[in-house]
Amino acid sequence: MAKRKTLVAPSSEDLSRLEDEFRRETSGRPPLAAPIAHVAAETAAALDPRPAADRAVEARDRADALRLRSAEERGLVIREIPLELIDADALVRDRMVLDADELMELQTSIAAHGLRLPIEVFETVGTGQGTPTYGLLSGYRRLRAVQNLRGLSGQAKYATIKAMVRDPASLGGPFAAMVEENEIRSSLSHFERGRIAVIAAQQGVFPNVEAAVDGLFSQASKAKRSKIRSFALIFEELGDMLSFPDALREKDGLRLAAALREGAEARLRDGLAENAPETPADELDRLMGILDRLEPAPQRPERGGRPTGPRGRSTALASGVRLSSGHDGQHWFIRIEGKRVDAVLVDDLLRELERLLGRA
Repeated sequence: MAKRKTLVAPSSEDLSRLEDEFRRETSGRPPLAAPIAHVAAETAAALDPRPAADRAVEARDRADALRLRSAEERGLVIREIPLELIDADALVRDRMVLDADELMELQTSIAAHGLRLPIEVFETVGTGQGTPTYGLLSGYRRLRAVQNLRGLSGQAKYATIKAMVRDPASLGGPFAAMVEENEIRSSLSHFERGRIAVIAAQQGVFPNVEAAVDGLFSQASKAKRSKIRSFALIFEELGDMLSFPDALREKDGLRLAAALREGAEARLRDGLAENAPETPADELDRLMGILDRLEPAPQRPERGGRPTGPRGRSTALASGVRLSSGHDGQHWFIRIEGKRVDAVLVDDLLRELERLLGRA
């Protein structure tokens, strides 16, 4: 028969020891809970007690804020910027002359209907450095018109101007952006194109004038870029001497550039230094007169091309009449120009030529 074990109740010391061991083994463990309790807690935390309409408004506001931020980064938001925060001369302007009548027409239009087309600016001081300031990228005439209206009327509505903040780097650089805007809205003269190309090269935007013309006028034809380079040469050599450079016609500018390439700079500068012309016509007459007196340049064999043909001359008379002659490859011709030239004068001149040529 098996011997039974006698059960003995634990002493108080044994119970204390067991409790201490259990406490050590279970310390730091999370309290036991059913999985459904965790799911319920997470659901309660995610639950938004607000009405559905309020939640929809907040979601729409977040989406609008994202779209606005994206539009601002792309320069698509029109802002109202105080005039005193805009530097109109942050860039050397390609447009040299503002027509007074056209500017007055623009002021009248803005006064009557408001500014319909915003100007374009770029930040020169970031918001992290204090109040932002801006350099003018395009819209020089519009800015001047609003500034004039502010000075004339003193009205608060002319204290700011509508503007779009652009990133010049994304537009090919500030010079390229300015030139493109003016080429589209109001075509520049050849001299203005040449001038801005030289200035861009001088300021280190391009390595040289050749690269500046190619970069600023990349959409122009090869022939047009060649003409711009000719007027760039005129600006480099005679820009400080010319009083009315923007009045130079294309054919006269090309003739002047050709003379400069042949070494006529000193003669031209001496002739322009005699006295200041009063009108564009006076300056042009003086330039053409100097060119007429220059000896024909010798043909350079290394350049190739056709030999120089017969050369005409041009003379501006005190009466305001200009006489010029030339050769079209087969015949000589004489041209008479001026306000005093009419049918009677031409008939008299022909009679005099007949008399002279009819002599034996």
